Amino acid sequence: MRRIISDNIENIKLLCETHNVKSLFAFGSVCTDNFNDKSDIDFLISFNPMDYGDYADTYFDLADKFENLFQRPVDLVTDKSLSNPYFIRSVNQTKTLIYG
Repeated sequence: MRRIISDNIENIKLLCETHNVKSLFAFGSVCTDNFNDKSDIDFLISFNPMDYGDYADTYFDLADKFENLFQRPVDLVTDKSLSNPYFIRSVNQTKTLIYG
């Protein structure tokens, strides 16, 4: 696990707990040797059931808090949004469980 993740693991867990997250995986360059100072961080996220209005607020608030924590762009990809089999295969090649 990259230091940017491991050094912030307690804050990540707290954010997940307070934002109704069921599971959180890192994937992409943050899980490879290609990660650098200009890389964003990609997360695959699954939420516990919640009202639709709460879902949008929770999603955007969490994305903002992750960007503030890491001081770089963060992409939150929801498990429900995955449909492209090539993208799913790419995610599965590097994904690492962070929470859940």
